[in-house]
Amino acid sequence: MGRHTFFFNNYIAHFLLILMAFALAGGAFYYQMSSYALSSKQTELRTTVSSIAAQTKLMFDNGLEDVQQIYRLSLARIAEEDEITILVADAEGKVRMIVLTDGTIADNPGYQIAEPAARQVRMTGTYAEVGSMGVFAEASTYGVGAGVKDDAGNLSAMVFVSTQDTVVAGVIRHSTQTLLLIIMVTLTCALIISFIISRHMTRPLKTIAGAAKEFAAGNFDVRVPEDNHCIEIDELAVSFNNMARDLDQLEELTRGFIGNVSHEFKTPMTTIGGFVDGMVDGTIPPEQHDKYLRIIAEETRRLSRMVNRMLDAAKIQSGELLLNPAPFDFSEMTTQIILSFEQKIEARHIEVDCELTERLLVMGDRDHVFRAVYNLVDNAVKFTEDGGRLTLRAHPEETFCAFSITNTGTGISAEDLPHIFDRFYKADRSRSMDKTGAGLGLYIVKNIINLHGGEISVRSDGGETEFEFTLPLVPAANLPKA
Repeated sequence: MGRHTFFFNNYIAHFLLILMAFALAGGAFYYQMSSYALSSKQTELRTTVSSIAAQTKLMFDNGLEDVQQIYRLSLARIAEEDEITILVADAEGKVRMIVLTDGTIADNPGYQIAEPAARQVRMTGTYAEVGSMGVFAEASTYGVGAGVKDDAGNLSAMVFVSTQDTVVAGVIRHSTQTLLLIIMVTLTCALIISFIISRHMTRPLKTIAGAAKEFAAGNFDVRVPEDNHCIEIDELAVSFNNMARDLDQLEELTRGFIGNVSHEFKTPMTTIGGFVDGMVDGTIPPEQHDKYLRIIAEETRRLSRMVNRMLDAAKIQSGELLLNPAPFDFSEMTTQIILSFEQKIEARHIEVDCELTERLLVMGDRDHVFRAVYNLVDNAVKFTEDGGRLTLRAHPEETFCAFSITNTGTGISAEDLPHIFDRFYKADRSRSMDKTGAGLGLYIVKNIINLHGGEISVRSDGGETEFEFTLPLVPAANLPKA
């Protein structure tokens, strides 16, 4: 089966549902009309056949010729007035007299009442069916019958009356035609309304599809209306616009990331290449080789850190960053990190205040947690003004280790705070304080903490910036005994 548009499928579904509903309603109406007409006619015929049966018994009981003549005239009048055919048969079902709708009477016409009809009269004393009774050519004849019993209670004769009842058939036919006309008019109106509604429903979807094509072409500025008078489509439009904003922001961040990475890689590689060339061609004298080799080594480590960060970000994005949790002393690790920044701290006269609970055992992957804390300390030292203050605190809070690092300085603007942990985002892109970053550090920190089951937050006000996170402590039952 071929593919069709949502509008086509929706319209066909409405068409079939409406058609089915009208078909069921029309069928039910026709059945009720037919049943009512049959029931009404059979009730009328039962009254008539009961009267004829009584007259027939009276005629058999009396036997006088005058009574028989009156009986025949009465049947002819009834048949003509009621437009019915009267059959008078003996107990065996052989028709002895037939009275037609025009009052004509025929004796012994040679007809035989069908055995099922005759048997029903013998057993129950009455008959009511739609059929030919073995006499008439039309199988749709309305017919009822009654038995005539003698004084001893034995069946002496059977009386049947039948009619085509053109009036009832005409009423049913007219009602059916009227119903079909109503159904056709209503169905046409319903389909027109369905067409309009379907177009109205699919218009926002077409708009969204058009916007998606614009996105595919690289235009992320397109937005779709969010007020479509339909909750589900409005939710889809809102989600679509949010996705568009995220894509736009990601595109901008990606462009910035590529520019930053290109610059960050170019700078140390240029430095390394320049110094190596200087030593090779003799521009740098041999006595200064050690100095420049140390610079080359530092730039190489810088390149290595950037590559590791990009690899970590890729692993986080693909869900491949694996943890190997084990107990370790968080305070000891943090102290080790602070000591590695001792030269930078002393060179800038930064005051350091450490409040670390001794033997603070944390359950986690030490290498990854080391990288997260190192990144936070590196940022704090980098953005602390000369002569500023750096504060580190770590203490237990119920089943978690709570760590915070606070530094004085220019702080983070309110508009940058919500995005500070986003991938590729650099809050200081317009400043010159950070020359070595691609906007991945805090993104990696947040994901490392979250993977350990902890939470991280940031605040920046009054010239102070504080990062705080939690990590699970080693359960008391698992602590090594002293």
